[in-house]
Amino acid sequence: MNVYYPLEILASFFAVVVVLTLHEFSHAFVAYRCGDPTPKWQRRLTLNPLRHFDLVGLLCFTLVGFGWAKPVSIEPNNFKNYRVGLALTASAGIVMNYLCAWLFCPLYLVVFHYGNVMPAFLQVFLETLTFSLFAYSLSFCVFNLLPFYPLDGFRIIDALDKRRGKVYRFLRQYGYYILLGLIVESFICGMFVRFGIGQMANFDVLGWIMKFATDIFGWPIRALWGLIPW
Repeated sequence: MNVYYPLEILASFFAVVVVLTLHEFSHAFVAYRCGDPTPKWQRRLTLNPLRHFDLVGLLCFTLVGFGWAKPVSIEPNNFKNYRVGLALTASAGIVMNYLCAWLFCPLYLVVFHYGNVMPAFLQVFLETLTFSLFAYSLSFCVFNLLPFYPLDGFRIIDALDKRRGKVYRFLRQYGYYILLGLIVESFICGMFVRFGIGQMANFDVLGWIMKFATDIFGWPIRALWGLIPW
C-alpha cells in the first residue's frame, strides 16, 4: 500500500483549485479590462476559489480528470469593442492555463531533480503538486478548446461566427449533453481499465482526443525545458 497516497490526493486537489481559479479569474479580469464591470459586481474578480467552483465540473475533474468551473457572467454590450472584447474574454482562460503550464513545468523539474534533500513526505507532496499543476494546466487548456457549450472553445466560436448557422445552433443546443456523454463514457472506460480490462482504453474517445492534443501542445514545453542540464 502507498503510504503517501493521502498526500498525493491532497496535492492533486490543491492543484485543481489553483488551475480552475486562475482560469476563471483570467476571464473576469480580461472582461473587466475590456469594459464590462459585471464580473466585479458578481464578485468574480477575485482569486478566492470558492467564487469560481461549479459542483458538477469539479466532480467531473476529480473523477475523470476533465471538468470546468462556474462560467464568468459577462455583458458583451458593455465592451468597448464588442467582437474584440468577446474574443479576448473567451480565450483568456485558455491562454492563462497554457502560460501557467510553461511556468509550472520547470518547478516540477526542480523538485524532481533536487527534492531528495527534503524529507520524503515533503518531496512526495511537492512532486505531486508541481506535476499536477503542470499537467492540469495543460489538459484544462486543451479541454477548453473543445467546441462544446459551455466550454471556451464554443465561446470563441460564438465571438467569431457572425452567421449563427446550423453548426453553431447544434453546438449551442446539444454541446453540453455531448460533453457530459463524453465524460461519462471516459469515466466508464477508466473504471473497466482499473478492474483489469485494459482493452477498454481503446474506446475512450475523450481520452484519445485529450492525449493527442496535450502531446502536441505539451511538446514545445517539454522540449524547451528539457534543453536545460538539470
